[in-house]
Amino acid sequence: GGTQAPRAVAEAVARVLGSAVANRGDVTRAERRADDAVGQCRSAIGDLLGLDPQGVVFGRSMTALTYEFSRTLAKTWRPGEEVVVTRLDHDANVRPWVQAAEAVGARVRFADFDPITGELAPEDIAGHLSANTRLVAVTAASNLIGTMPDIAAISALVHERTGALVYVDGVHATAHESVDVPASGADFWACSPYKFLGPHCGVVAAAPDLLATLSPDKLLPATDAVPERFELGTLPYELMAGTTAAVDFLAELAHLGVGTRRERLIAAYAALHQHERRLRDVLEPTLRNLPGVQVYSNAQRRTPTVLFTVDGWDSQALRAELAGRGINAPAGNFYAIECSRHLGLGDSGGVRVGLAPYTNEEDIERLLSGLRDLLL
Repeated sequence: GGTQAPRAVAEAVARVLGSAVANRGDVTRAERRADDAVGQCRSAIGDLLGLDPQGVVFGRSMTALTYEFSRTLAKTWRPGEEVVVTRLDHDANVRPWVQAAEAVGARVRFADFDPITGELAPEDIAGHLSANTRLVAVTAASNLIGTMPDIAAISALVHERTGALVYVDGVHATAHESVDVPASGADFWACSPYKFLGPHCGVVAAAPDLLATLSPDKLLPATDAVPERFELGTLPYELMAGTTAAVDFLAELAHLGVGTRRERLIAAYAALHQHERRLRDVLEPTLRNLPGVQVYSNAQRRTPTVLFTVDGWDSQALRAELAGRGINAPAGNFYAIECSRHLGLGDSGGVRVGLAPYTNEEDIERLLSGLRDLLL
């Protein structure tokens, strides 16, 4: 789910709100302060994702940005052409494409994942590709069950067979794994800073040359420059400053102290991966052995995200009981509604446990102890 923000992030947001800030420019200090917040944020996200900062588009949320990009890209689609989405994805990487395709008469094809293993293999998408494919939307990690498909293999397959674009929902993946967008082959990478210790906002990143080929709807006096042509209205400078602070905070998790920010981020994510994997290895064996518990997070490569149900328990009722014990383990489909239905859980989903940089052994034991009290 979302993460708690470090004090440094809150202070960065407050610092901008407490300063004189105007619309971006280079004449007054207030204008320059706003411009610096934007430039620093693009640079930070560029380091986080391993790409050109001039390809970083900032917006209200990943969902809002994906709707904008779906409408923009759909302008180039024709009736009979096709887009491919998957049942593993959060609906923010499904419904915008479905609705945009329907609006222009394009066809939508759904790629299924294995509901037992939770795996989405490249061949599951391959069967839906054709000469008419214009775009494939796929997640880098399921926010419901944690599955991490092989995005590099999927991107290579799509590009070689169809030349179509690949739009990746990296919201959940970016919180847990080091990202190199060019190496992934993705044409677009979407993520949300609030998933990695930042404020609530969204990002879509792509190569500037690719963004320059797209023509979004915008106001007449608004600039046609990239990436600004995709950013509607005045940017939230305070949230951009908070996002920069979150990236800087992440970069210091490994206490490396030397190297570029990109190098420190790579080291930090390696440490984060080790930390979360260790905690997952404490959590899962006991959880899977509790009576009546069924775990749906089974993919070989996945984030430390565990979805489960308990026989005889409504997931929302179980969530409420755990909350009363000081345990934040929410229940539902978490907007991954196609995924939840494909797992046989309908729209209700299950209880989800997500680990974060600040999760520790005490948190794990509190969860397991609470479940033991309820189930044993």
